[in-house]
Amino acid sequence: MKNILVVDWLDKYGGAERVVSSITNALSFDKCHMLINVMKQSDVSKVFSGKDIQIKETNLKYFGKNFRYFFSLFSYFLKEIKIEKDTNLIISSSFSVAKGVRKTNKKQLHICYYQARNQRYLWDNKGIYFSKLIRAFLSPVLTILKRKDINQSKNPDYIIANSKYIQNWIKQNYKRDSFLIHPPVDINKFPVIKEKENYYVTAARLEPYKRIDLLVSTFNKLNETLIIVGSGSQKKKLMDQANANIKFIDYANSENVHSIVGKAKAFLHAGLEDFGIAPVEAQACGTPVIAYGKGGVLETVIDGSTGIFFFEQTSEAILKAIKRFNQTKFNPIKLRENAERFSRHIFEKKFKSYVLNKTKEWQGKNKEGSLDILDQ
Repeated sequence: MKNILVVDWLDKYGGAERVVSSITNALSFDKCHMLINVMKQSDVSKVFSGKDIQIKETNLKYFGKNFRYFFSLFSYFLKEIKIEKDTNLIISSSFSVAKGVRKTNKKQLHICYYQARNQRYLWDNKGIYFSKLIRAFLSPVLTILKRKDINQSKNPDYIIANSKYIQNWIKQNYKRDSFLIHPPVDINKFPVIKEKENYYVTAARLEPYKRIDLLVSTFNKLNETLIIVGSGSQKKKLMDQANANIKFIDYANSENVHSIVGKAKAFLHAGLEDFGIAPVEAQACGTPVIAYGKGGVLETVIDGSTGIFFFEQTSEAILKAIKRFNQTKFNPIKLRENAERFSRHIFEKKFKSYVLNKTKEWQGKNKEGSLDILDQ
C-alpha cells in the first residue's frame, strides 16, 4: 500500500520546502507528484530529507523556469496527476493548486497542509501581482480561476493550516474548518549571537509580495547599512534603486547567512506573511525583528519583547519603528526561548500525531482495509 506526497512545484529551497522536508521526515512516502521540478539535485535531496522518493512531474516541465507565466493552466496540468489506486494516504502541501489533486477511490485519505493563502495572485486586491490595468484586462480569466480554486479547496478530507491567520483565511474564502500546526524551524542550526554589529538585515525571496522595495526606499533615506539576502525576479530592479548603504548577497551558503542574520542588530520584515519562518530564525539567533504587524508574524513576534511592529506598509511607518527599536532593549536569550516554540521536533511530533488520529477516524468510516501510513 502506498503513501503519496503532492506538492505544487520545486524551484528554490525556501520555507515551504523546509516544511516538506519535515513532513517527509515524519512520514514515509513512495512517490511525490508535482507540476514541475526545476530545483538543483542537491536541494531536492534536502527537501526529501535524503530519502529516495520517486518524483513524478506533469507536462508543465516543458516550460522550464518560465512555468509561472502559465499560471492560468496550473489547474489543467494538475489533472495529469493520477493517484495510484493502491494508495492509502495522500498528503498535499499546497500554496497554489496541490490541494486540488483528486482521489481515485473513496477509501483514500487526503490531508492537505496549507503553506499559505493559495494562489495569492487570484485573491490580491492591492496590485502587488498585477497593475490595475492588467488586472482589469485579466478580470474574466481571474474570476474563472478563482471559482476553480474554491472548487479545488473541497477535495481534501482534512486541512491543516500553518497559522491562525491562514485558518481564518481558509474559513472566510473556502468555508472550511482546519487544524493549526505552525511550520517547523530548524532551531539547532541557529546559534545565539549576543554581540551584535551595526547593520540591519533581511532575508527573503526577492519577489513583489515580500515588499523589499519598501525597505530599499526606507534605507535610501537613512545613513544605516542594510544587507539584503536573497534572489528573485525583483533583484535587478531593487539593486538599481538602492543607494550604496544597501548591500545584496545571494543565498549561497546557509552558515554564512546564519552568521549575517545572527550578528545584525535587527531583522527587517516588510511583507504580509502567512506565517513567516525567517523572523523566527532571526529570533533563534537572538536577533530582534522589526516587522509589518499583520498576518502570521503576530503569532511569532512579541511586540516590545522580541521585536517591534509597524502597522502601515510605508517608509514613514518603518522609519518610526526603527526609531522605537533603538529605544528598546532586547534579551537574546528570551528571543531564543520564544523561537523554540516552533522547533522542527515539535512540528514533526504534532504532524505525525494528527495524521495518525485522522487515519484512525478514517478507518472507522471505511472499515475494509487498513492504512499503514506510519510504517517507516
